[in-house]
Amino acid sequence: MTSTSAKHPLSPEAAGRWWPRFVPAVAWMRSYRRADLPGDLLAGLIVAIMLVPQGMAYALLAGLPPQVGLYASIVPLILYGLLGTSRSLAVGPVAIVSLLVASGVGTLAEPGTGGYIQLALTLALLVALLQGLMGVLRLGFLVNFMSHPVLSGFTAAAALLIGISQLKHILGFPVPNLSFFPLLQYLGQHLRQTDWLPLLLGVGAILTLIYFRVGLTNPLKRWGIPHTMALTVSKAAPLVVLLLGSLLSWGWGLDAAAGLKVVGQVPAGLPHLTWPTFDLSIWKNLLPTALAIGFVGYMESIAVAKSLASKRRQKVDANQELLALGAANLGAAFTGGYPVTGGFSRSVVNYDAGANSGLASIITAALIALTVTFLTPLFYYLPQAVLAAIVIVAVAGLIDGQAFKTIWRYNKADGASYFITFAAVLLLEVEMGLLVGIAAALLLYIYRTSQPHVAIVGRLGESETYRNILRHPVQCWPNVIAIRIDESLYFANSKFLEDTVTGLIADRPEVEHFVLIGTAVNFIDASALETLEGLHRQLKEVGVVFHLAAFKGPVMDRLQAVGFTDQFGLDHIHLTTHEAMKAIGCVGGE
Repeated sequence: MTSTSAKHPLSPEAAGRWWPRFVPAVAWMRSYRRADLPGDLLAGLIVAIMLVPQGMAYALLAGLPPQVGLYASIVPLILYGLLGTSRSLAVGPVAIVSLLVASGVGTLAEPGTGGYIQLALTLALLVALLQGLMGVLRLGFLVNFMSHPVLSGFTAAAALLIGISQLKHILGFPVPNLSFFPLLQYLGQHLRQTDWLPLLLGVGAILTLIYFRVGLTNPLKRWGIPHTMALTVSKAAPLVVLLLGSLLSWGWGLDAAAGLKVVGQVPAGLPHLTWPTFDLSIWKNLLPTALAIGFVGYMESIAVAKSLASKRRQKVDANQELLALGAANLGAAFTGGYPVTGGFSRSVVNYDAGANSGLASIITAALIALTVTFLTPLFYYLPQAVLAAIVIVAVAGLIDGQAFKTIWRYNKADGASYFITFAAVLLLEVEMGLLVGIAAALLLYIYRTSQPHVAIVGRLGESETYRNILRHPVQCWPNVIAIRIDESLYFANSKFLEDTVTGLIADRPEVEHFVLIGTAVNFIDASALETLEGLHRQLKEVGVVFHLAAFKGPVMDRLQAVGFTDQFGLDHIHLTTHEAMKAIGCVGGE
């Protein structure tokens, strides 16, 4: 007899349970309130105002026509709005990813050509597949191998590269594709070729953007402008300089009369269906860049998404975010875009403007779609110097010298990781510099943990607490030495542990008992296990009893599973350091 209570996995009832898990939009649509709509509308509008000029500028930075940046801001935003778990993350073209695209694709094709655009589409597809696969396999933890100092150093160096690369548009003379220091030298040698018209427009745009960012807030407050309106005005600076630059160029015919470089014809209409290249040899060449974009883009997205979600006591699913970003990049690959990710500045603006759900991203996408359908003729006279100014001001905030000072002051090894990554990105290719930074951070971690902090401890007063003899007035016993090792035990530090213990025993012939305290040990690998077995034999041979104290349950479970505890002796394994001292006879049973 079959039961009727179980639901078939494809039944509407079962689908109603798992559908919201894979499409988070279902959940917020079901609980959507009318009161949430104004916030989503305002956030969608403000982000669209920012994204139109930024999308075009970042596309040019990536070596692509400006409309590609707009195309990458339509379907990807809709897909993320439906599949993402962050209610504030604003997805689209960003400066760092654009630099990676230019670096990776620029070695395979000439920027701006049809082949270059095709490779950018293929790169978006590869990023989508990588992020999607990581999401399905729940591999979001892999980004933990990119430490904060490495990411900060990479971001600062990449921002510097981006800013320098845009000077050619402001200075108004052609610049060859050179690495950082040769590029600085070239610019210095050819400054006399500067064209003053784009320089004036670029500097004027930069000053205007800076004023809107840091100087306009207080006057707006004094004038009694509501916060949401003030936010809209202050964040509209890129659109303001875009319009002013275009009006000046059009009104005086600067492109024809003075040779000012403008954006030119931007195709009108929504993007057509596009097909990436499915050539495995091309995929192989693009794979390193795709890996860099996939990891860096995800790191940037998840960091800002979690930060903003915590302010509203909301949750972000890291693996679902990978799937959502993968879907966004898949949309970019088939609708004429290029790789996208969540942007820091736009996401903060999205949050401040009151975004309550993924509807804000969908509204932004709709406004961008209207822009490419009806307003692209307005961009014809837009000076490239103005777009370069937008990029320079946008990335200037990524160069944070204070971050390096703080990291260096807190931990010299992390500071070294930051500096190595920063220098490697400037001296080598961008992707190679990132790999060097990750490798340096891992090597420095292994070095640091290969010589962990070791403390000889004693009893604090009449308590059951045991502390470092160098920091506290404690009681010790000549026939006992107890040490606490403040690191998990693995192949890199097992020899250090052995040398430390044998050295202490050799220096103190009166010692009869040795206690190893494991409060900070979370894991013991096979190499460290062999070291413990060897120490047990060595100490037994010289008449010293080996004790373990305060090791954690999961660690003891592993030791018990391989028979170590039986061989070692359960009477020499103690729950706490104080229990070990009582068993030895140093303290009474009080």
